Amino acid sequence: MTDQGPAVVDIRRQEPENLMRAYGLDLKLLQPWEGLNAPFRGAWCVLRPGDVSLPHAHTEHELFIAMAGRADVVTDGVRHQFAAGDIVFMKAGMEHFVANDHDEDFSYYAIWWDRTMADEFIGLEPESAPVESV
Repeated sequence: MTDQGPAVVDIRRQEPENLMRAYGLDLKLLQPWEGLNAPFRGAWCVLRPGDVSLPHAHTEHELFIAMAGRADVVTDGVRHQFAAGDIVFMKAGMEHFVANDHDEDFSYYAIWWDRTMADEFIGLEPESAPVESV
């Protein structure tokens, strides 16, 4: 037992009614989230049947974690099928988009990061006390 209080868990719910339309899909950004300091950014994304996200490339690395349904991620003109449970990694600078040619919604979580985000994270973290050796 410690003298610290109970651990706090802060759960962010999906809230499908609060999705906004941007980049050719519906999404909800992870940040701002009071109290969350993370070395990455993220968004819950939903492509409706027939949706195609806007082709783009950026300076961040990116992961897509498929949550429900199936779609294609397109890079360099090549379509790669992915479905619930799959994870896609794209290096910085890779042009890509996601296409849902199916008759059901496709939802995934996008996480992106770069050195600047990592540096911001490190700069905001309180310094931890030095560990004493015994």
